Amino acid sequence: MAYWGVQRPDGGFYLWAKTPIDDETFTRELFAREHVTVVPGSYLSRAVDGHNPGAGRVRMALVAPLAECVAAAERIRDFVKSL
Repeated sequence: MAYWGVQRPDGGFYLWAKTPIDDETFTRELFAREHVTVVPGSYLSRAVDGHNPGAGRVRMALVAPLAECVAAAERIRDFVKSL
């Protein structure tokens, strides 16, 4: 996903991508337009000193077969381009 600036992690199967808009709005709109489910990063962390480290990010789980992950990545790319 070089387009989005996401790098392959050393281990695990989650990607934490920055969003160009609010992470909750991004999640809702991505599902509504492209039928791809991600989780708002702000839902998975809590504010510390007034800052939520997950805000402005989404978590993507790469658990589907490779072809489905590639298709979802292409739909996410198209969604981001449309913003």
